[in-house]
Amino acid sequence: MALFEKKISLSLKTLPVRIVIPVALTILLFILTIFLLIIPLLEKNMMAGKREGIMHLTESAWSTLNFFYAKAQKGLISHEEAKQQAINHLQQLKYGPELKDYFWINDMTPNMIMHPYRSDLEGKDVSDFKDPADKYLFVEMVEIVKNKDAGFVDYLWQWKGDSNKIVPKISYVKGFAPWGWIIGTGIYIEDVRQEILTIMRRLIYTCSGIMILFVLLCGYIIWQGTKAEKERINAMEQSNLREKQLLQADKMTSLGILVAGVAHEINNPATSLMLNAPNLKKAWHAFTWILDDHFTKHKDELVCNMPYAELSKRIDMMLTAIEDSSARIKRIITELKDFSRPPEADMESEIDINLMVKKSLDLTQSILKKATNHLSVDFEEGLPKISGNFQKLQQVIINLLVNASQALDNTEQSIHVQTSILKESHFIAIEVSDSGPGVSPGDLKKMKGPFFTTKRDHGGTGLGLSISEKIVYDHKGILEFVSEFGKGLTAKVLLPLGN
Repeated sequence: MALFEKKISLSLKTLPVRIVIPVALTILLFILTIFLLIIPLLEKNMMAGKREGIMHLTESAWSTLNFFYAKAQKGLISHEEAKQQAINHLQQLKYGPELKDYFWINDMTPNMIMHPYRSDLEGKDVSDFKDPADKYLFVEMVEIVKNKDAGFVDYLWQWKGDSNKIVPKISYVKGFAPWGWIIGTGIYIEDVRQEILTIMRRLIYTCSGIMILFVLLCGYIIWQGTKAEKERINAMEQSNLREKQLLQADKMTSLGILVAGVAHEINNPATSLMLNAPNLKKAWHAFTWILDDHFTKHKDELVCNMPYAELSKRIDMMLTAIEDSSARIKRIITELKDFSRPPEADMESEIDINLMVKKSLDLTQSILKKATNHLSVDFEEGLPKISGNFQKLQQVIINLLVNASQALDNTEQSIHVQTSILKESHFIAIEVSDSGPGVSPGDLKKMKGPFFTTKRDHGGTGLGLSISEKIVYDHKGILEFVSEFGKGLTAKVLLPLGN
């Protein structure tokens, strides 16, 4: 007995040194790489991309001025009409996620000609206008245009239409010599910082999950290395461990789907970029030969104030950059995984069935909303509480809800969720019904069998319903399915009162 305790003590002293320290150093190196290398590089690249973006936007607006100037030169309109039409066009032109980013125009005096959010400055001399840091920003813009024709200016300015909020801003200005105008637009540094902060927050969550996983793994290895039990007990514990791993694997599959729903707002624009960028690139290549032919004959013509050959290369690079960036966003979303703790084995908690089903509906809300426009629920009030494991039963209901959403062919098909008490049989019933294509009689008999799935080509493992039935069985309940082929499927969970 003393020898056995000595071996355990020796194992506890040596295992952490051999396992925990390398793991801790790996995690530390990973965190340092993220925050000292990747984040600063990402911030630098994002800022460079934003600066290039406002430069291209300003050049596009400059082309608008040139368009109206050309009409006046051809005698189609007067120069005053051309100026007014250009002002009206750019004043209405907004961009950005909230369509609040804008262009402004001042002249070389400098006088403010047009500003969408500061109409009080229009027509006034702004040579004495200073930002809160005492920078004569409009005078500096004039100097940049005089010396370089175009360039960037850093200053403090109000947040879009909010005159009470002053934040750092970077703008790109470019002179339009024929009218003596300066046109510009800018970005708010706070926008870029918010994007960086969002990415950092996700990285912190991911790193925390990885650290927790490593700690749990180390604890598991240490525990396995120190236990010395009989063969029968060891076999029983191994069996229980495999069951927990299966339960956790199914839970993580459900969480993976939920994470995809939470990432909906990021995923959709990334997908749109990935789908549209290649088509746009094909379209560009399809009519490039027409432009090549035209500009071969008109070599001196400029587009966006640059030679066509240079613009053609730049557009091709920009389209390639859009494709690469959208793929990069997609990869980041895919790699953001949340880790959760395995369910406890407690089966004696009092469970409010209606509350459990409502929370399951809340967790799957984004998936259900995407799957159907006709979701209905019917809860019987005053249901008695039952004893069991809230988390495990919730896993069953989430699995049934996800299966129902995946069974629908279009959003006009419906999903109905109902709870009720079967007084004669002393059971509480939870029903999840869909109006999808249903299941054939042959498949209906095999649905609860391990590894049976109709979605194997789409990543299905066939473990969900098998594990769900095991959980319901542990609660002394019944899981059954009713389906008329072509008319949908109803999943029923029957849980006994006073179990």
